[in-house]
Amino acid sequence: MFKKLFALVFFLLLSQSIWAQKTKPTPSVPPPTLNEKIQNEITNFSGKVWIYAKNLDTGKDYALRSEEQVRTASTIKLPIMTEVFHQVAQGKINWTDEFVLKGKQGGSGVLGEFSDGAKIDLRTATNLMIVVSDNTATNLVLDKISSNSVNDFMDTLGLKQTRSLRKIGGGGDAKAMDEPLNKLFGIGVSSPRDMVKLLEMLERGEVVSKEASKEMLDILKRQQYKDGIGRGLLDTIPSASKSGSLDRLRSDVGIIYTRRGRIAMAITVDDMEVVQYVPDNRGLLLIWRLSQFLQDGLAK
Repeated sequence: MFKKLFALVFFLLLSQSIWAQKTKPTPSVPPPTLNEKIQNEITNFSGKVWIYAKNLDTGKDYALRSEEQVRTASTIKLPIMTEVFHQVAQGKINWTDEFVLKGKQGGSGVLGEFSDGAKIDLRTATNLMIVVSDNTATNLVLDKISSNSVNDFMDTLGLKQTRSLRKIGGGGDAKAMDEPLNKLFGIGVSSPRDMVKLLEMLERGEVVSKEASKEMLDILKRQQYKDGIGRGLLDTIPSASKSGSLDRLRSDVGIIYTRRGRIAMAITVDDMEVVQYVPDNRGLLLIWRLSQFLQDGLAK
């Protein structure tokens, strides 16, 4: 009898122990951090990546090689636009000043389809430079204001890593081209941190004036190339951005106005192995995915 009772007690204790082990809660695995998500995404990417992003409402930010200088491609047209507004405010130039079209430049834009001798005003050229990234319009504007003036204005804003270097296709070299290193950057050079700082100053109404800053942001909101940070955004989520592309480079800078904060970002990918001018270019797709991580990771 005693042996049977002992066996029963032992069985009950053993069953309780096994049940306790089975019902013991499994330690929860913390979700990946923003940096872990970004590093996992770029691990197998054939190219280099630079990022700076900031929630302008909270100050929370993310940086990856953010202070290194990069080739700008057409994102340099954003600093060029700010100097146009600066000179208009100073009375040096007027929005109604006319250009006679000649020396058309290939690449992006629509003015290449216009006849030589056609006339456009400064406001039209500035809008085309940003909205459809028109290269001919950009060169007309630079003939008017000069890269040196752009760079002087960047200095007053504290953006000393940002330089307009020359016109698209060559000519109009800035004094900054005297520095041998700058010859490697093409039409312009900047850093992700500089670009986000410029976007933040625009959003705060600190570039030229509140009215001018708002007008520049409105132009950026009409920008037509949305295959990077603006890809797939709902109509209820505006973005103000400027993109740039070269054979092995894709770049995008802008502000995404999410419900959980205004997220300003600048992303550059360079040294890609494959040259492809298509909406699903690997660099553009990477910028899009990274922008999604940044929107989630920097949200309020």
